[in-house]
Amino acid sequence: MFPVSSVLAQENREFPTTPVTHQGKKWRIGYLEGGNYPDYEVILKSTVKGLVNLGWIQKLEIPDRYEPNHEEFWKTLAKNVKSDYIEFVPDAFFTSNFDKSLRRETKNRVIERLNSGKDIDLMIAMGTWAGQDLANSEHSVFTVVASCSDPIGSGIVKSAEDSGFDFLHAKVDPERYERQVRLFHELIGFKKLGIVYENSKEGRTFGGVDAVEKVAKEKGFEVVSCFAPFNDVSPQQAKDGVLACHNDLVSKVDAIYVTVHRGITLYSLPRLMAPLYAKNIPSFSMLGSNEVRHGVLMSIAQAEFKYVGQFHAEVIAKIFNGAKPRLVKQTWSDPLKIAINLETARRIGYDPPVDVLAAADEIYETIEVAK
Repeated sequence: MFPVSSVLAQENREFPTTPVTHQGKKWRIGYLEGGNYPDYEVILKSTVKGLVNLGWIQKLEIPDRYEPNHEEFWKTLAKNVKSDYIEFVPDAFFTSNFDKSLRRETKNRVIERLNSGKDIDLMIAMGTWAGQDLANSEHSVFTVVASCSDPIGSGIVKSAEDSGFDFLHAKVDPERYERQVRLFHELIGFKKLGIVYENSKEGRTFGGVDAVEKVAKEKGFEVVSCFAPFNDVSPQQAKDGVLACHNDLVSKVDAIYVTVHRGITLYSLPRLMAPLYAKNIPSFSMLGSNEVRHGVLMSIAQAEFKYVGQFHAEVIAKIFNGAKPRLVKQTWSDPLKIAINLETARRIGYDPPVDVLAAADEIYETIEVAK
């Protein structure tokens, strides 16, 4: 799969991102996700836009509105994308629905397809579960892991410099959540920070707990944890768990870091944020400014998704141009631009300093309600 001359040359030159066919045919792309999480669709959309920017796909309209049925979105994407170089294979969509009992079955189906079908050239593995299930020696199909909180800590890649498998690439930003928490502390100066996550190794990874605890030691603030189930529960149970935690935390902390959790969606945010508004608790979204638009006080600006999508698109383009995934740079840092919601600030009695507003890349005057 990897010509010797190509492998030897990669360390000495940068591979192009210009569109090329696969020996006269289109490159065929498949998709695996751990479950239905909104961030996955956002990252996929931004990656497609990145491929448009690079000339691999003709310009197309991609609706900003979130499609809860990810498989339906994938099929729509496969139908509407026009390209001489790549195609998104309609029946190459796989999900484990965040159900541990389905996960092994889904993984086996994907591996079987990759090995026996031999009709998929590259897999997009979205999220920690998907990355873990394809980061192994059971196949050798190009795999790009996206939207993973901690690829190193979750065992997907060996290190920031080495994925561990010739066919594997994962975006690594080991200090991303540390930067977020430092910024939040610098702006708010809290003494006790609340976080919600599932009490499991995966839950700690999704919640960036190690990063939060590291910054807490540096800055001298206390971390107050509350556990809410993430996997093997219904979406409503996941939401109820987070709400119970928020109701509990608001009397114990003076700020909350809104982590990545299946119970936190744009649709559930009004209920989840209500206890914080009532007790004047500042909040910071781990996920990004889309949650700020819908009521979280602040986060990193949404432009991050544009940049990370472009990063993944360039990685895919380099791989299709002959780059060995293992040797393509994995480290990437999001631009530290602030997003803030002034209506949320008003509700909790927070008066943003002038320098904060001056540094803000996105300012929202109202709280949008998802429909």
